[in-house]
Order: sequence, then C-alpha cells, then structure tokens
Amino acid sequence: MLGLLLELTPTDYRQPVLDPTIVFDDSGPLEAPLTDETLHAVEAQLGHKLPIAYVDLARRHNGGSLARDAHPAPNRTSWAEDHVGIYTLAAIERTAQFSLCGGLGSAFWIAEWGYPDIGIYIADCPSAGHDMIALDYRSPGEPAVVHVDQKRNYHITLLAPNFETFVTGLVDESEYDVDD
Repeated sequence: MLGLLLELTPTDYRQPVLDPTIVFDDSGPLEAPLTDETLHAVEAQLGHKLPIAYVDLARRHNGGSLARDAHPAPNRTSWAEDHVGIYTLAAIERTAQFSLCGGLGSAFWIAEWGYPDIGIYIADCPSAGHDMIALDYRSPGEPAVVHVDQKRNYHITLLAPNFETFVTGLVDESEYDVDD
C-alpha cells in the first residue's frame, strides 16, 4: 500500500463550482462529457488554456442551451440598454457545429465574420451572429468574458473578470424590460 503513489494536481482537490442542472436548460448537452485527451487537443488547436470552471462544467455537461439567457452589461449594446441576450454555451469539442472547434466554432467567427482575434468565442447570442460572447486573452492571467458587438463595429464590452463570475451572473431575460 505504501508503494503506491498517486500524482495529484491541484485540480484533483477542487470541487466543481458550477452546477450543470442550474446552468443549462433540459435540452441536453451538445457533446459527450469532456475527456483529458479532447481537452488537450482543443486547447492545442485554439492556442489557449481554457478556464478551470469551463473545463469542470464540460466534464459534466458539455455545452448546450443555457437556462438563464441574459447577462447585465455596463452600457448599451445592440441587443438592449442594460444587458446582452445569450443563447448557447459552446461545447469543448470539435464534432458538434457549435463546439469550440466545430463548423461554427471560434475560428469561424474570426475568419468568416471578421470578429477580432482576442481569444475564444464561447457563446452565441439571439442575434444570429451579430454579437458573440468571448474569452478575452489580451491580458495576462485568467481570461475575462466580453461581449463583442458586430453591429457596433465589433465594440468590446467587459461582462465579467472570469468564466465562473460570468456564468453565475446569468439571469433570466424576463428580469429586464425587453422593449428597450
């Protein structure tokens, strides 16, 4: 028994922080739960290490429609005066159309729609491509979560300092006056 040594990393002790039963609606994940092999391949293809909270969530529910569909914004966007609408979180994978490396993944938005190459586009909005949510890697450390507004000359608005704060800040759009 003493001869058996396990190599543990700090993430082995970390409790999952986001509950997929609260984050996602009941439509099911876009992809199978994330594996280490897929994670390494996706991160290599994207050129960025993904936030731990995003990885933890994808290991239990890999992408899909969000249960809460809005996030406060500090200023007006093309969507509304005080928030952005959010539809789906991309899976960490490459098979589904809306997975990070899928046909409508992060590279697609940069190459085909001209979105700025600031990091990884992780969530779509109800505007059918006219605004997106991204992990912004322009500063050192964990990436911030930003809204990129194509209709407003790709204006970038900070939504949250990190992925976990972004997801916990999601609310139901019914909390807003949607006629603004």
